Amino acid sequence: MKKTYKIEVDCANCANLMEDAARKTAGVQSATVNFMTLKMSVEFADGYKPEDVMQNVLDACKKVEPDCEIFL
Repeated sequence: MKKTYKIEVDCANCANLMEDAARKTAGVQSATVNFMTLKMSVEFADGYKPEDVMQNVLDACKKVEPDCEIFL
């Protein structure tokens, strides 16, 4: 399953770091962050609930960029 979320991030470098953090999160098969459109696309691995995974993605991204937001 693939979903797209609106995000709030300050710079392109932070967007890249958030993308890397999301990709390393359990339950994420792939993730891309587009700084220009302020959107994050996440493809979830089978057997994982998107709501649970996205909370972990948000936590991982906040370690990179404390003031980032992902609108779940």
